Parts: sequence; structure tokens; C-alpha cells
Amino acid sequence: MSGRWLTINQVGIYMKSRKEGQIQVVSAAKSGVSERSGRAIENGQRIDPHTKQRTWRTRADPFADVWLNELKPMLQHSPSLSALTLLEHLQSSHGGEVFPDNLLRTLQRRVKQWCHQDGPACEVMFRQEHAPGYFGLSDFTELKDIVVTIHGKPLSHLLYHFRVMYSGWSYMKVILGGESYTALAEGLQNALWSLGGAPKEHRTDSLSAAFKNLSSETKDDQTKQYHDFCHHYGMTPSRNNRGVSHENGGIESPHGHLKRRIKQAFLLRNSYDFASVDAYQSWIEQIVHQHNRRNAKAVDIEKLALQPLPTYKTADYTVLPAKVSSTSTIQVRASLYTVPSRLVGANLQINLYHDHLCCYLGGTLVARLHRVYGQGKKRRASNVDYRHVIDSLAKKPMAFFGSKLRDELLPSAQYRQIWQTISSLLPAREASRLMVGLLHLAATANCEAALGEQVAEILLEGKIPSLTELKQFWGIVNVKYYPVVDVAQHTLESYNQLIPVAQEISHAVY
Repeated sequence: MSGRWLTINQVGIYMKSRKEGQIQVVSAAKSGVSERSGRAIENGQRIDPHTKQRTWRTRADPFADVWLNELKPMLQHSPSLSALTLLEHLQSSHGGEVFPDNLLRTLQRRVKQWCHQDGPACEVMFRQEHAPGYFGLSDFTELKDIVVTIHGKPLSHLLYHFRVMYSGWSYMKVILGGESYTALAEGLQNALWSLGGAPKEHRTDSLSAAFKNLSSETKDDQTKQYHDFCHHYGMTPSRNNRGVSHENGGIESPHGHLKRRIKQAFLLRNSYDFASVDAYQSWIEQIVHQHNRRNAKAVDIEKLALQPLPTYKTADYTVLPAKVSSTSTIQVRASLYTVPSRLVGANLQINLYHDHLCCYLGGTLVARLHRVYGQGKKRRASNVDYRHVIDSLAKKPMAFFGSKLRDELLPSAQYRQIWQTISSLLPAREASRLMVGLLHLAATANCEAALGEQVAEILLEGKIPSLTELKQFWGIVNVKYYPVVDVAQHTLESYNQLIPVAQEISHAVY
């Protein structure tokens, strides 16, 4: 053993061994000291003096002259003042030579000691005991420092997280867009049906999707959609106080646990790219399922205490009206969408989800569109599908040249490059006719990607693509069909049979 004094750990191991009935030799060997040191421990002669409480100062107090008169009154008036702020105040009023920067650590200890001895009472956290099947929580979170891509394109998204408090069972859903009611309702409804029951109370933070945030009374401040949703599943809605995140700690902390699992799974997967959003969602569900398996026994207890689910699901979307304009477009939440041109002038009902729109004419689904969101400060976005308007555009191809939606009508970066090339080689009218013809061929033969590759290769060779040859290649041939009508020529004598009838009619008139 090196050093004069024994460590607290050594003394503790030795005394514990002796209390268990071991002899001095064995106890000394366990603690790593000599038998003589063991006897000294029992006689109280080898205890480290640093373990004793010191009651005297080893150096002069540098703040003795200012603590009672200046610093302590300042802290009593504003307890949140930091030691750095106090030191800078002393330096400005007394000079930096009297109170140098190396006194900061000393002042920090002094301020901390004052806070514990004479400072204001701190807020105390009261750990709650939760009953099975009573409490469920919802919140949104995001993966930081990770860029998930779909076919190489970054996916801007959030993760909706639902958790029941007793067992810790969780559900996560990939959300496109923000913290909207549709995102909350769709994620929560999927979670409840995956769990197989509903808790008695559902808590969120002050989501604008669920609360108007105009009143402190939860019951009076709910949005009608959220109230009806919770009533459908027999849940009492509640929320934590605004700005007090620890009141929602039952889900805030588990965010971190699940996100660490996801990040570790990404390391094993060695890729952040997915074939589709659905593939990404399935991958997330597998990770969350592995997490839930660790709490299987508690989950079984929780499920027995949950409320039964209703017979049918409720609406987890927002209903909006939209009239199709003469440009075959509709405006939904500041975003522009094209619809099939046959719907021009129709009044549609839009069922708005977080990631798509369902367009109904009466009770018939007539279009299902991918929902788009503006990026950054740009709230407006557009989802333009050339297939919706190509038949009309093919009749007047020059309209493509000056269209406000010209760039959006081109389905990909490859087609935009094709347009730049042919518009630089041909006059505006011929270039527009060729481009519209290519889009019409892509829609008719369902060969958008392959046709784009084919035309790009032709342009690389320095040639102008022939629309006629391309149509023949893809089996689209303009053939005019005339109906064959068999006409049986009758004789002139056959008209004589009409004469008696004409005479009878004339007698009847007179």
C-alpha cells in the first residue's frame, strides 16, 4: 500500500468484512491493506483526515468586504444572478486588480452555498404512481443530425410518438408537414388500434392542433375536432401548462430512448435512404416493436385495463371545400393542386390528411393527391401533374410556352433539361409542339422515365427527336378509322304505299 493515509473505500471494505465475521488477516487482504493497518483501522488511527469536516479557513476570504454589503443583498433581490455577473460587477466598481478573473470559481462556490442555505425554495418534482390503462401521452419529435432520404431526396418530416404511461408501450409514425390536427388524429388513432384499447386520459402539450390556447380551462379551450375525437374513444383530454415541459416528462424522456435506438439501427443499416415513405414507416415500426417487447409483461397488464375500442374508427382528417377552376386546379391550405380536367367547374369535398388529399365528388372518390408543403418562409407550394391537363394542352401546344405552370408541368429534372435543349435549338412554336407531344406520348404510352432517357440520348447525339418515329417506337400510331355502313337501296315504287295514308290524314283534318 502506498501513501500514509487509507482511502475511504479501503476502510469500508475492511470494516464490512470484519462485521461479516472474517478474521483480521482475511479482511486486510480483501481491502488491500496490511494486517497492521487493519488493526490501526479498528483503533481509529489510520482514517484519512480529508474525510473530517474542516471548520477553519486555510486562506483569507477575498470577498469578506463585499459579501454582506453588496453581493448578498443583490442575490436576495435577484436570486437568479450568476457568479460571473456578480464578479463582473465587482470588477467594474472596484477594479479588476482587486477582483481578478481567477476568483470566479471561488465566487461560484460561495453563490452555490448561499443558494442552498439562504436562497429561495426550489421547485420539487413529485414522482407519480400511474395505474394501468389510465394515462396516455402524445407528442411530436424530430431526428436531429440525421437526414433521411427517399430515393436520394431529403425527407422533411417529424415523428409522432404515443406512449401509455404504466407499461411504456410506444407507437411512432412518420409525419409529413407540421404538428397539425390530421397528424395528431391519424397517429393517435393508429396507435390506439395497434394497442387494442384506449386509455382513460390523453395528454399533450399545448398543441394548437388540439387546443386554441386562449383559455386556461382545458374543457373550454379544446378544438371541436379534438373534443369529438377524444369523446369517440372515451378519453378525457388534458394538457400540461405552457412552457413547463417536465409536466409532459412521461414522453419527453422516452423520446430520447427511442431516438437513440433509431440512430443505432441506422448505424447497423449503414444507410439513411429508403425506397418510399411506407418502407421508412415499416422500418420505424420494427424498431419500436423491439422496444415494446422489453416491457411485454407490463403491456399485458395494461391491455387488460384499457377501455375497449369503438366499433368504427372516427374521422382523422380535415374536411375542406374546393371548387375546380378553369385551369383545372384547386387551392388547399395555400397550396395549388391540379386535378383531372373533366372536373373543371365541379365542387369537391377535400379530406385533408397529413400526407395526402382525397377528393370526393358527391360520395365518389375522383382523385387522390400527394400533399405538398412550402419550404422555409415560402408557404405556397404546388403539386402539378401534366397527365391531368395534357389532353387539353395537346390541342393548343403553344399555351405551354407562356404558361405560369410550365416548369411544374415538366415531371422531372431530366424533362426540364430536355426542354432547355430543344427550346435553344428550335423556334418557340416548334419547341412547344415537340415538348407537348413528348408529354402526351409519355402519358399515353405510360413510358415517362424510359422516354426521357431515350430523348436525352438523341439530343446528346446532336439530333432533334422525331415525334413520329418515337410514336411508332412505342406503338402509338395515328390511324383514322371510318365506320363501314351497309346501305340497302330501296325502289321508288316503295313510296306508293305512303299515298293512302296521306289521303286519310287529309280527310281527318278537314
